[in-house]
Amino acid sequence: MTTRRPTIRDVARSAGVSVTTVSHTFTGNGTVAPATQQRVRTAAQDLGYRPDVIAQGLRRNRLGVIALVARQLDTLHPELLYDVDYFARFAGAAAVASLAEGLGLMLVSDPTGPRAAGAALASDGFIVTEPVTDDPLVAMLTSAGIPFVTVGETPGAPLAPGSPPHVDIESGRLTTLALDHLWESGARRIALVTGTDRNEWNLRSAAVYRRWARYRRITPSMVHVPEHLDDEGGRRAAATLLASGPAPDGIYALTSNHALGAVEVLTDQGLRVPDDVRIVAGSDAESLRAAHPPISSIDLQPDELARRAVELLAARLDGRPVPDHAQHRVGRLVVRASSAPPAPQP
Repeated sequence: MTTRRPTIRDVARSAGVSVTTVSHTFTGNGTVAPATQQRVRTAAQDLGYRPDVIAQGLRRNRLGVIALVARQLDTLHPELLYDVDYFARFAGAAAVASLAEGLGLMLVSDPTGPRAAGAALASDGFIVTEPVTDDPLVAMLTSAGIPFVTVGETPGAPLAPGSPPHVDIESGRLTTLALDHLWESGARRIALVTGTDRNEWNLRSAAVYRRWARYRRITPSMVHVPEHLDDEGGRRAAATLLASGPAPDGIYALTSNHALGAVEVLTDQGLRVPDDVRIVAGSDAESLRAAHPPISSIDLQPDELARRAVELLAARLDGRPVPDHAQHRVGRLVVRASSAPPAPQP
């Protein structure tokens, strides 16, 4: 049986301190009382935790390498990663953009998590996609003075001058775009299916949906299912919606696999897509294009998001001025058969 390698979080918990304090103890940044340092080192020794000596030794030198932490991949089970069009496009575009800046790119797990590689922190800077509320990685990078940018805002973090820059994915605008399309196609009982990660995409989309429902004078109907449940999450969401009252005639599901699972249950229950229920997914994927019927989606244009994130991080590494955020009109609605208006009656 394989024993799980202890993480920085385990050390912090054992020593009764924060992850930031553990990071400061081993990197020499910040100010940590000698007694606290000793407690941290003792806890690390007892647990068998080894800090990243490569990162400590090279932190003040340029390695020519940046790291990409795709936060969503950390929440999904590896065996379910058969449909990751968004992440594949993002990582590929980030690699190309990095080469153009004279940098290499590493795809790494969250360095504060249990699956972190030993060299995860041995990079000049980080791109973090979809940070979550009170994100431990954002806190650690900030305290250690490691340059980083995020794709999507960090929920709850103040947008003060000098705060780490982020690329805005405009989740509010894209949510409104999808909901308006469903409304214009004839849907009036429109439900929202979100994930449970506390990131900007889920939180802002839900907030915008509630405001949109008030504006349209409809009763909001939301279901939240974990991202890692994949198609099964969509099946559960659809079953919940059908059991909780009048069936929706429109569904906006924020992930492609939740949309696929929802269509499966709707069809099994004798509901026709799009005649009875119209559906739009919040991210595009090959599986949506191949579905029956093909499912409408929001193309988040991850290629452009990745390129801009790399440019922002490269500017930070070079000491060039960068804006607190970079907002681009990325994302477009791709209309397919799943949200077409009902056919006219003969």
